[in-house]
Amino acid sequence: MCASPAFPSPGPKAELEEGTVLTPRFGSDGLVTCVTTDAETGELLMVAHMNAEALARTLETGEAWYWSRSRGELWHKGATSGQVQTVVEMRVDCDQDALWLKVRVAGDGGCCHTGRRSCFYRRVAVQDGKAVLRHG
Repeated sequence: MCASPAFPSPGPKAELEEGTVLTPRFGSDGLVTCVTTDAETGELLMVAHMNAEALARTLETGEAWYWSRSRGELWHKGATSGQVQTVVEMRVDCDQDALWLKVRVAGDGGCCHTGRRSCFYRRVAVQDGKAVLRHG
């Protein structure tokens, strides 16, 4: 478990699961998974990752910040697209190794870099014993 100066190290299991202090359990890569949904509709928009700095900035600004694994850099969602995500609610799971953001999306309301509202725009189906992707 990686600790951050911004967040205390996770304590005993009872504190982790029932306590009132945010002590995120960052993985060995320094990241925690973050699921993001639309605050009004509940639609799943994206799954991304946060490092300690992204989480701290999200808490400080009320807007979503992530760590881009592909670019290796901090990423303020919407900084270039205008699709800024304003956090309405943040939740943490029972063992504090995953986050859930409920957000309002500015701009055109999109979220995915492909121009779609959600990153989850394809279904996985099985056809002739093989997995195939279908839109919709």
